[in-house]
Amino acid sequence: MPLPRFSARDLRARRLRRHLLTSTPGDATPAGVARAMHAAHAQIMSAAEISVAMRLPGSTRQTVRDALTRGTLTKTFGPRGTVHLVPTHDLAVWTSALSDVPRSRSAFAPDVRMSAEQTDEVVAAMAAALLERELTVDELDEQVVARTGPWAGDLVMPAFQTFWPRWRQAVSTAAHAGVLVFGPDRGRKVTYTNPRRRDPTFAPAPVGPARREFVRGYLHAFGPAAPAHLARWLNAPLDWCERLFADGGAEEVVADGAPAYVAPGDVEVDELDRSVRLLPYFDALSVGFVPREVMFPGRAFERALARGQAGNYPVVLVDGAVQGVWHQRRSGRRLHVTVETWGQLGAGRVRALEEQVERLGEVLEASPTLTLGPVSVGPHA
Repeated sequence: MPLPRFSARDLRARRLRRHLLTSTPGDATPAGVARAMHAAHAQIMSAAEISVAMRLPGSTRQTVRDALTRGTLTKTFGPRGTVHLVPTHDLAVWTSALSDVPRSRSAFAPDVRMSAEQTDEVVAAMAAALLERELTVDELDEQVVARTGPWAGDLVMPAFQTFWPRWRQAVSTAAHAGVLVFGPDRGRKVTYTNPRRRDPTFAPAPVGPARREFVRGYLHAFGPAAPAHLARWLNAPLDWCERLFADGGAEEVVADGAPAYVAPGDVEVDELDRSVRLLPYFDALSVGFVPREVMFPGRAFERALARGQAGNYPVVLVDGAVQGVWHQRRSGRRLHVTVETWGQLGAGRVRALEEQVERLGEVLEASPTLTLGPVSVGPHA
């Protein structure tokens, strides 16, 4: 029997719908939106607020902030050690699955690294300290060194033209172990906390079921996908990802002419709806979409990527393909949005773009204006 086939157009249609860009969320909450995206990238928190709220009709950035305050969303370290917003209900699965990813070789010099035993000691120290109270990273410095030893505080970890204490290389490890998440900001300072402060019964889920559920979530959002795609997204060994797909019963298909997989039975092909959408920095769809050239065709591959890396520019999607970049500048209650596109959009597309800019203004609680013209700022501006 021939394998189900998905064209490049089918991939765009499917992922637009799965990421709630051409469909309405079944769970119309910030947590429901984050679950559909398989978590929202939150390295830039203001961009994460836009990512979630633009997909949730009637919401604003404050809606996302309120979800974090109420505890239905959790800010934590996700794949590749990057910051993500995860539905709190899914945190037990995420921590278990991510803690099971084989650790890659440390990028630090041998005299900077910690042994496995030292890492476990530091994680235990963080767990105990954060169970007592929320702490800033500087307060954690004191607590970890006091609970382990001076070696943990050695200023040997290169970071932003300075050096951090040795123990900080284990922060994302502690998050994946389920003992550290972000707490409420204290003024301009970030805090960390132990998720058991909010829920004393919290614990990572059993590893086997957690891995299967985690991979199903990934395939729902980003499938059809190959094990190599998951390996890149997780920064994990390819053979480990291959075993993960096999363990989860992933079903083989053909996607854009190449072998790929979907969750068992999930072979539905969607129609590609005409649409124009604005995606902010590091939107989950931009970061996780592969093959890159399907979402970033032609000029987009050079203009909207940074050496092949996605997320460095906010992008304009036209029918699921990047056809422009954009930039926002805020001045009080005014929001100035500049959009650069290549090719002619046509009157209908321009109206759809104007609607997206209006919606962006609602999300950011500002009065927007749109200028069509070159975006001169570089990535991360």
